[in-house]
Order: sequence, then structure tokens, then C-alpha cells
Amino acid sequence: MERQPQVLVVEDELDIAEIELAYLRNAGFAARHLERGDEAVDWVRRHAPDLLVLDLMLPGLDGTEICRAVREFSTVPVIMVTARVEEIDRLLGFDVGADDYLCKPFSPKELVARVQALLRRSGVLVPSVRAPLFVADAEAQRVRCAGQLLDLTPQEYRLLQVLMQHPGRVFSRAQLLDRAYSDTAEVFDRAIDSHIKNLRRKIAAVLGEQTTIHSVYGVGYRFEHD
Repeated sequence: MERQPQVLVVEDELDIAEIELAYLRNAGFAARHLERGDEAVDWVRRHAPDLLVLDLMLPGLDGTEICRAVREFSTVPVIMVTARVEEIDRLLGFDVGADDYLCKPFSPKELVARVQALLRRSGVLVPSVRAPLFVADAEAQRVRCAGQLLDLTPQEYRLLQVLMQHPGRVFSRAQLLDRAYSDTAEVFDRAIDSHIKNLRRKIAAVLGEQTTIHSVYGVGYRFEHD
């Protein structure tokens, strides 16, 4: 079995840490998390991770102090994260031992790309992960299927997004109405059937006969694909 490279994320903002961990794990990494800086150096000494993602401002010990301490016994790649743009110049001007820097807010996809690049440079085998078949862009309200942009109406997008967020879950028409429509007063549950039919047709134009939106007799619909 292919070994998963281990990435330690030291971040005291839990909402940010959860996103980072989710993206790293989805990319095939064994991601671990610490909230406090004063726990990091000992953890690195004991577990020897393949890469560190260090927030600059941490309780107990800040990122620069952690990096300097780790450099006394390890050459592990380090990505430093800061919420202040002006800190980048200061960090670059001091020999803290970091290999890369990211300024908040940043895309979690960019973090994954930086992690992959650093690990390749250090000779660590980066996991090969199949690109997701469906990718949603919430800001633009668009969905790509196998790399192709689906021509969706706003309602079709919302309906597909609800299904995509819960793969394998069976939704009744009433549940889909409640989650995907902002105003259900003038919408009947059979409207769901019409939108599902259109979604299937547009997805089939890309994937052929592969079924992604399954009918569950007497209940509703389930989104699932190989």
C-alpha cells in the first residue's frame, strides 16, 4: 500500500484548520493538527512529519520560534502562514528557516499545490489522486463535469449542488424543494422531476450512459458516481 506523506498543520483558528485538513486529506495526505505552538516542536521530534504548515501567530510559541527550533534537528519542509501581508517581507528578511510563505486569505487549493511542490523537491513521493468528476464553483454558481462546464439554470445548479454535497444520500422531493428552492410557495414537487430530467440530459451529454442521479423508487433521488 502506498505510504501517505504526513503533513502537520499548526493553526489555532479551527475553521481554517478544518478546511486545510479536508483539502490535504482529499489530496491523499495524512494530515494532523495542533492548535498550540508550544506542542509543535516536540511533536515533530517524535513523529517526523514530511512537511509542516505553521501559522505565524500561535498561542504558546509563534511560528518563527517553532521553525528555528525545528531547524536545530530537522530539514523538514516548512510553509509559514500569516494573516498580515507586511509580515512576508519581515519573514523573508530573517533566517527563520521556512521554505515557503502564504498570506491569508488563500485558496486551500493553492496550499495543496505548494505542499505537493515542496514534497516533490524534497524527494517525497506525492500521492496521485484522480481529479474529481464533478467540481462546483459556489461563487460563480457553475459546475464542471469531467472538466466541461455544464450549461445549468440557477435552479438546476442549486439542485445539483445539494445532491453533490451529500453523495449517496437519498433525498425525497420535499427535502429537495426545501433545500434547493428559496421560495417553495408556488413550486410543486413534480418540478423536481423536470429539473432532474434536464440535469441528467446535460450530464449525459458529457458522460454518456454513466448514471449519476439515481431514482429511488417511492422515495426520491440519490447522487452517486464511480
